[in-house]
Amino acid sequence: ILRATSKSKTKNNLHLHDDTKNVKRGRVKIQGSSKVCQLGIMTAFTEKLRDAAGDQWNRVIQHRFTLELAAGTISTDVLKRYLVQDHRFLDAFVVLLASMVAQAHSLEDRVEGCQFLALITGKENTYFERSFQELEIDNTQRAAIPNAAVTDRFIQLMHSVAKEGSLGEKLAVLVVCEWTYLSWGQLVEGKTNRNCSFITHEWVDLHSGSYFESVVSYLRRLLDEEGERMNEENKQKSKQRFLEAVQLEEDFFNFSYSKE
Repeated sequence: ILRATSKSKTKNNLHLHDDTKNVKRGRVKIQGSSKVCQLGIMTAFTEKLRDAAGDQWNRVIQHRFTLELAAGTISTDVLKRYLVQDHRFLDAFVVLLASMVAQAHSLEDRVEGCQFLALITGKENTYFERSFQELEIDNTQRAAIPNAAVTDRFIQLMHSVAKEGSLGEKLAVLVVCEWTYLSWGQLVEGKTNRNCSFITHEWVDLHSGSYFESVVSYLRRLLDEEGERMNEENKQKSKQRFLEAVQLEEDFFNFSYSKE
């Protein structure tokens, strides 16, 4: 997805995408200026949240893990550590996504979420099981591995927001989880090594392509629309959850290399 403001990606702005569907007509206040200009577009809420993450967003989507995964050069130990812990999120993520679907405003807003739930509990869960078999990690071995601290923090965030968070807070966490993965998936998709284990290139495939793009667009649309409904206090709460989730994404990638 290329952003309307720029069709080229620069080294310092790899987070920029075509978000013509996520801008609103109206008056735009230029950052750092007291002037309000009639530019015809207004930055969408999800764009503002991503901008608030600053350089950390780029650190996540250009992380060493994603580059080595796509190249097929990633250490088996790193991959095992990542997959075992990432699979621990699955149940909490399903709970969070289901809670968002339940709180959505209409059937139209729920349908795509339900369809994504089916993929998460089907194809993606099956990917994990096949990967563990390929890596020769059985259920007993996995059960003996404790949760990493970052895993516990991520699960706690998902459970807390699912139980007590507003719709905006739920969507903020979901958008980070999926948008960061789509962003790095798009960056490596064209240079992914497919002459190695399915574990690496199928993980890229699950987080790129037209279907996954539609999922992220759906989640962003809901959060952008919710941003128009929320007062400033609730916007700040959603922003806090968004930034917390971005931090956890970076911490989790870093954790995968923590025992090297």
